[in-house]
Amino acid sequence: MPQERDVAAGNRTEYAAARDFCRIFAERMDSLYTLALLLTGDQAQAERCFGSALEDCLGATRVFKDWGPSWARRAVVRNAVQMMRPVPESGLMSPFVPENSFKPAAESQVPLRAIFQLKTFERFVFVMSVLEHCPDHDGTVLLGCSRMDYVRARSRALARVASFVEKESSPAAAGAAAFPPFGLAVRVA
Repeated sequence: MPQERDVAAGNRTEYAAARDFCRIFAERMDSLYTLALLLTGDQAQAERCFGSALEDCLGATRVFKDWGPSWARRAVVRNAVQMMRPVPESGLMSPFVPENSFKPAAESQVPLRAIFQLKTFERFVFVMSVLEHCPDHDGTVLLGCSRMDYVRARSRALARVASFVEKESSPAAAGAAAFPPFGLAVRVA
């Protein structure tokens, strides 16, 4: 069981206790569950991912209290990776798409359908890199892939999301009733 305080070299350092993680998961349930849903792409799997991440955090040892929220988000990502096992497409050498072809502004919204239509690995990279602002190195470590696979997947994901958004905002799509509006969108920060 993690200690709440540790005295080392005359400094008092606070460590997160189980109750701290319970509070974090209760206060940030919406964002942590949304992260799990975006990564897994499935409600039932997102619920399992959320629960497993909470269990992992409750069993964590020696986590600085201030790092608790970041630790919780990372636990959600780690559990989603374990559940979904996203892997880059082997042998796919698609042309590199400049990443500035679609950079969501802080005020823009990315429809959930655009994210859910991505292939699993691309969805993970998009959510981690674009929405969560996870550095490339951390993303490659969490996903167990090369930096090139990560960058190419982000590039393809950005191009696919941009294409989806462009199609959805076209006049033909505005008048079409083939798909009712999904009702949810993800604000990109």
